[in-house]
Amino acid sequence: MATYSAKLSDIQRRWYVIDAEDVVLGRLAALVATRLRGKHKPMYTPHLDCGDHVIVINADKVRLTGRKREQEMFYWHTGYPGGLKSRSMGQILDGRFPERVVTKAVERMVPRNPLGRQVMRKLKVYRGSDHPHAAQKPELLDLAQLNPKNKRQ
Repeated sequence: MATYSAKLSDIQRRWYVIDAEDVVLGRLAALVATRLRGKHKPMYTPHLDCGDHVIVINADKVRLTGRKREQEMFYWHTGYPGGLKSRSMGQILDGRFPERVVTKAVERMVPRNPLGRQVMRKLKVYRGSDHPHAAQKPELLDLAQLNPKNKRQ
């Protein structure tokens, strides 16, 4: 029996909406990365992009456990001598672009290669509860139903 390998013509992509309000960030990112990659499908093929499109809404209301809001830092370098900058996760969530926290968490869970960049194009993250993708008829994916630990009280 030969090993099954999917072809591009076999891949069917679906659209999902995930509400990130009160959902633990790491659990959300792990589930989104799995859906983007297509690892939840029986026809998963590692060298192809066979995942689904994922829309994350309410990214500014994501939940962090412990003291990660104050202690977890994002670093970047300006390119100039002594140009190492940092911001805490709380500062980013309270700032102008809180959706970057979710995007970075998912980005660090997919491969860092051309396939990973192609997969990340299917992720749409929005700060509020509305999104412009109603025409794609996305299905609601309830994370609390999958595992009660995903949504903390």
